[in-house]
Amino acid sequence: MYYDYLIVGSGLFGAVFAHEMKKAKKTCLVIDKRNHIAGNIYTQEMCGIQVHQYGAHIFHTSDKRIWDYVNAFATFNHYVNSPVAVYKDELYNLPFNMNTFAKMWNVKTPREAKERIQSQIASLDITNPRNLEEQALSLVGTDIYKKLVEGYTQKQWGRPCQELPAFIIKRLPVRFTFDNNYFNDLYQGIPEGGYTQIVAGLLENIPVRLNTEFKTFVQKDTQEGGYITKDGTDRFGKVLYTGMIDEFYEYCEGVLEYRSLRFETQVLEGEENYQGNAVVNYTDYEIPYTRIIEHKHFEFGKQPDTVITREYPQEWKRGDEPYYPVNDEKNVAIYKRYANRAAAEKTVLFGGRLGQYQYYDMDKVIGAALDLSEHVKKNA
Repeated sequence: MYYDYLIVGSGLFGAVFAHEMKKAKKTCLVIDKRNHIAGNIYTQEMCGIQVHQYGAHIFHTSDKRIWDYVNAFATFNHYVNSPVAVYKDELYNLPFNMNTFAKMWNVKTPREAKERIQSQIASLDITNPRNLEEQALSLVGTDIYKKLVEGYTQKQWGRPCQELPAFIIKRLPVRFTFDNNYFNDLYQGIPEGGYTQIVAGLLENIPVRLNTEFKTFVQKDTQEGGYITKDGTDRFGKVLYTGMIDEFYEYCEGVLEYRSLRFETQVLEGEENYQGNAVVNYTDYEIPYTRIIEHKHFEFGKQPDTVITREYPQEWKRGDEPYYPVNDEKNVAIYKRYANRAAAEKTVLFGGRLGQYQYYDMDKVIGAALDLSEHVKKNA
């Protein structure tokens, strides 16, 4: 059979692109190396609770076009992301706001909080931050950095803040209001019944093959162009590749670096409410995980049991699941070489966080996939 597109990866980027191509009367086959669709936004029901299998995903956007798009595939609730941070035996609200400052310094007014922060920044006399630590100190002062930034960041990146480049933290959100809403976006929520249904809706009536690796499934079609399955049964005019771009090119320009994650999920039978919040960050370096997610709170669940997940950052090596690109100067230079190769391709498109080596929020993934599909349709 001939397909217009082979789409590698059934995550949000691949699913949106497949959906749009189907609307344009193009034929698609989607493959995924995992045993499920939806990529990292995959949710699975446990104890009547939708469990985010690859970390917390809170949908937020200020783009009404994107908000309307996802609402065609799920009903979203009014969940607002208001994480809490634990430092030793102290509890703080995030993002940094007047609730945080009142707890930390017993101040009551924005003026008092601003004066406290500015006096700490002034005493440090940092004019040209040389690393992440100095950058963070120059933005929020000593107390916030030591309690809420340093340990968490070192766990997240696996190295001391003095060894991390300053550009990783371009800004730190500081609000002088009593507002615990983490995001500033106009639209925010969690899909009732989980995220997997959104991808299932996008891929409706589009064939999907799971447990299928790109390299073992197809090869270049030297006679007709495009790609053909190894057994010769199916041909594809073009490929949308959402996997690791360096893996596609067999690492010929070097290996791109990532940070990886390990998830430890636990069912707590008979415990209705473990921590009282969906997301609690642990900013003390001595605690090995960065946060605990209690999934039922995303949908205001009343189940008699609960499910929690501890999230452990870890070094990435080839074969591990890549989560966060390490966009330092070395890796950006490597990626540019791959991007130049990709620009010369006539039958392969690249998309998503792995194909484009950048961290995407979900709304930006959808927007990028829609933009690419529009570009393809205009230039068909």
